[in-house]
Amino acid sequence: MVGRPDEIEPDKWLRSVFASRDARCGGVFKRQVRDVERIVGRAAFLAEVERRGWQALENGRHFIVCCNAQPIRRVRGGNSPARAGE
Repeated sequence: MVGRPDEIEPDKWLRSVFASRDARCGGVFKRQVRDVERIVGRAAFLAEVERRGWQALENGRHFIVCCNAQPIRRVRGGNSPARAGE
């Protein structure tokens, strides 16, 4: 596992992510799992999502955070499986 760069402070990074415009407005943001794990750690990131009453999804290489407590519903077009690039 690659270490965290010296110039990135975990607390500052976490505050900036959760202070983004999308987060403040109840929107959605995504971050790469490897960056979250490298900079602040999965547990700290998900604890902050939980503390705010928000929801996080993990899909492939990304965490997707819904910055509200609204229900999440999986939707697809047609009868085909959802696949990128099709």
